[in-house]
Amino acid sequence: MLTRKRGASMTYCLGILLPTGLVLAADSRSNAGVDQIALARKMALITVPGDRVIAILSAGNLATTQSVVSQLRHAAGSGDAEWDVHAARNLFDVAAMVGTKLREVVDRDTRYVQSYGDPTGSFLVGGQISGEEPRLFQVYSAGNFIEASSRSRFLQIGETKYGKPILDRVLDHQTSLDEAAKLAMLSFDATIRSNLSVGPPIDLLRYQIDSFSVANLQTVVDGDPYWTSLKRGYAEGLSSLVDTLPCPPSATEA
Repeated sequence: MLTRKRGASMTYCLGILLPTGLVLAADSRSNAGVDQIALARKMALITVPGDRVIAILSAGNLATTQSVVSQLRHAAGSGDAEWDVHAARNLFDVAAMVGTKLREVVDRDTRYVQSYGDPTGSFLVGGQISGEEPRLFQVYSAGNFIEASSRSRFLQIGETKYGKPILDRVLDHQTSLDEAAKLAMLSFDATIRSNLSVGPPIDLLRYQIDSFSVANLQTVVDGDPYWTSLKRGYAEGLSSLVDTLPCPPSATEA
């Protein structure tokens, strides 16, 4: 069973909601200490061609989050009105299913897991169901959730603080999917540089509104030419920009 140390973040997941669709990204590192590092996919996709694309991104206790996702996958197409994401009327209902299932798993397992670490998890639920626009939700460890909007276009779970500043500064409603994907990768670069518990491979999905397709899903690994070039260019650009900025005045000049 994989657990995490109390207070330690195991991953970084990001969702960006735009008028043209969604950008979703998740790293793959899982750790239960500095000497116990493994890889696990944190982005689960449940699709029905022409009708729905549902992405569930997870952070936290890996056993907990995998149990939630696996049970929902198993129920997909079952006709069970309570748990069948194929039958959900909208993405709000899917987020509610994830939150309720999370509570169920945590209630069942906490007394066995708690002495080893935090038994909880959190999720991003994004995608589109036919008849509504793309939507994005963040499901907290308590099972309740919030929705992204035009005033709050991105949601994060896991190790969130390092990758947030560039999104706050640059992302707006006019950002294209490709530009948002680039910002997402820079957000991951900042996080990986500052926290060893986050690392590639990074699953990146650019979902175009009304496409009901996950064809634009890619996995970025260490050594990927684009990833290497992006990181180098960003670092060099920041260094050059800092060189052009004035230094603070001395006490006698102020």
